[in-house]
Amino acid sequence: MLKIAVTLPNVICGEVAIIRRLLADGIDIIHLRKPEADIDYCRALLEQLTPAERSKIVVHDYVTLYEEYALRGVHLNRNIPKLPAGYSGSRTRSCHSFDEVARYKDECDYLFLSPVFDSISKQGYRSAFTHDELVWASQQGIIDKKVVALGGVTADKIAYLESLCFGGVALSGAIYR
Repeated sequence: MLKIAVTLPNVICGEVAIIRRLLADGIDIIHLRKPEADIDYCRALLEQLTPAERSKIVVHDYVTLYEEYALRGVHLNRNIPKLPAGYSGSRTRSCHSFDEVARYKDECDYLFLSPVFDSISKQGYRSAFTHDELVWASQQGIIDKKVVALGGVTADKIAYLESLCFGGVALSGAIYR
């Protein structure tokens, strides 16, 4: 099962050390999501990482960083609605419904489905899916190895998500508390 960490949106003191610890502890990919930080902060953070560490970073906010630092890939969202011409890296996207997952699955390496549980880092961001809906989506093949659970994911929920055939988990609030 793929293990992904998503950074908090703001500037965090000691974030390079946090990223290094996460990678050393078995996180496979880091999603650098920094809408509240400018591109210079993101560059300074990436400069401190080794090329091997940068190869595990997917960028959410500044597509130019992908090529500048040989990152793993780009996450499509409102900040990056389309990929540059000739792009060949990893493609990811967030989805908030089963219809979105079905629509974008073939275009991406993996998709986040959220919020699967009540969010830890976003106050009032409640789970969008019941247990029965998740089971149904798994049985229909909507949830599969290309779908990553996001939103309120903690270590104690990973076995449950694996039983539903999620291909991975994404942690954010759980790693910063």
